[in-house]
Amino acid sequence: MGTDRYNSPLSERYASAEMQAVFSEDRKFRTWRKLWIALAETEKELGLPVTDAQIAELRAHAEDINYEDAVKREREVRHDVMAHVYAYGLQCPGAKGIIHLGATSCYVGDNTDIILMRDALDLIRRKLVNVIANLASFAEKWKDQPTLAFTHFQPAQPTTVGKRATLWIQEFMMDLGDLDYVRDSLRLLGCKGTTGTQASFLELFGGDHEKCDRLDPMIAEKMGFPGCVPVSGQTYSRKVDTRVINVLAGIAASATKFSNDIRLLQHLKEVEEPFEKKQIGSSAMAYKRNPMRSERIASLSRYLLADALNPAITSSVQWFERTLDDSANRRLSVAEGFLACDGILGLCANVAEGLVVYPNVIRKHLMAELPFMATENIMMDAVKAGGDRQELHERIRELSMEAGRAVKEDGEDNHLLEMIAEDPMFPQDLAELKASMDPAAFTGRASYQTERYLNEYVKPLLAANRDVLGWTSEIHV
Repeated sequence: MGTDRYNSPLSERYASAEMQAVFSEDRKFRTWRKLWIALAETEKELGLPVTDAQIAELRAHAEDINYEDAVKREREVRHDVMAHVYAYGLQCPGAKGIIHLGATSCYVGDNTDIILMRDALDLIRRKLVNVIANLASFAEKWKDQPTLAFTHFQPAQPTTVGKRATLWIQEFMMDLGDLDYVRDSLRLLGCKGTTGTQASFLELFGGDHEKCDRLDPMIAEKMGFPGCVPVSGQTYSRKVDTRVINVLAGIAASATKFSNDIRLLQHLKEVEEPFEKKQIGSSAMAYKRNPMRSERIASLSRYLLADALNPAITSSVQWFERTLDDSANRRLSVAEGFLACDGILGLCANVAEGLVVYPNVIRKHLMAELPFMATENIMMDAVKAGGDRQELHERIRELSMEAGRAVKEDGEDNHLLEMIAEDPMFPQDLAELKASMDPAAFTGRASYQTERYLNEYVKPLLAANRDVLGWTSEIHV
C-alpha cells in the first residue's frame, strides 16, 4: 500500500494475512462467481434453458477476475453487482445472457457474506482452541504453585497460579461454545428474489412451486451448507451479523480479563508476558519492561466491544423487506470485527505461550500476608491448648491491627508471628508458628480443582480438536 494515504492498522499491524485473505477482494468476487455457477447449474438441473457449454465457460473464468472492466463499469452504473455481471459476461460471451438469471444483488452479496463469516469463524475457532491449549499447559505446569489471591485487589485467601489460569481458560471455553453454536446455525440466504417471495423464480419455472422449493437446498448443497433460511426479505436478517459479532465481542471480553490480570501481575513482578532480548520498553526509561502485548490486547478488545454495537443497531433499523443503510456500515463493522479478533487471539496465544513466572517473588508477597491469613488456625490451636476462644479472638485482632499499622505507616515487615509468639495467651513459640506457615496448607482444593478441570473438561476438548493444534502466533510489532 502507498504511504501517501490512510492504511488500516488492522491490516498493517494486527491482523494475520490469512484473516485478511478471507475478506479480500479476490475471495469476495471469486465467491460471487461460484454462486453464479451454482445458480446456473441448479437452474439447468431444474429444466431451464442453460447449457453445459455456458456452465463450462463460467467455470473457465471463475478465478480470473477482470477487475479493470468491473471498476470501469461501476463508475458508469454505480452498482457493484451489475458491474461484475457485466465484467463476467465480457469473459463469458456465450453465457452472459444467463448470468444472475432471476436473482437479485443479495443473492451474491448476502450469500457471500455468510460464507465469508463462516470461513472467518473457522479461523477464529482454530486460534481460540490454541489459546486454550497454551493456557492449559501453563495451568498444568503451575497448578501447585501457591500464590496470593485477591478480592477487590486486596490480599485474600491463597490460591495457586494454575488455578487462576483455569479462570481464564473457562471464559475462553465459554466463548468456544458460543462460537460453535452460532457457526453451526449459519444458513445461506439462498435465492429468494427482490422481496423474498421468489416471484421471479415462480415465473421462470412456470408456476411450479416444487421446483422453487428445490432451488435453495440444491444451491446450499453445492456451496457446502446444510440449508438456507426458511424465510427472508431481500436480505437475510441482519440479526445474524449481531449474533456473529457478539461471539467476537465475547472473546474480546475474555481476552481483556486475561490481559488485565497479566498487567497487574507484571506490576507485582510475579508473572510477566514474554519480552524479547532487543525489545525496548520505553524511549526514556531503558530499564522498563512494559506489558505492551497485554495492553494491546486490551486496546484492540475495547475497539471490538464497541464495534459490536454496529450490527445490533443496524439490525434494529432495517425497514420492512430491506433498506440500504446497512451496506456501508456492514462493510466496515463485520470485516474489521474479525480482523480485530484475529489480532487479539494472536496476541493472547503469544502471551499465554511465553508467560514467565517468578516463584520467589510470589512467595515473598504471599509470606508477607500469610500470618494474617493464618490467624484463625493459630487461634484454634490456642483454644485446643485450653484458651478462651472469645478472648483469643479479641487479642489476635488487636495484634493484627498493630502489625498492619506498622506495615502501612512505618514501612516495617510483617511481625505478627513474633508478636503472637511473645504474647502469653498463645502457647506456640516462634519456631512452631513459622513451621505452620506452609503456603500449600492454605490453598484449599486449588491444585485438585485445576487438575480435575483440565482432565475432565479441557483435555477432552483439545483431544477432539487435535487437528487444529500446533498453531504458533507471529506478532508483527
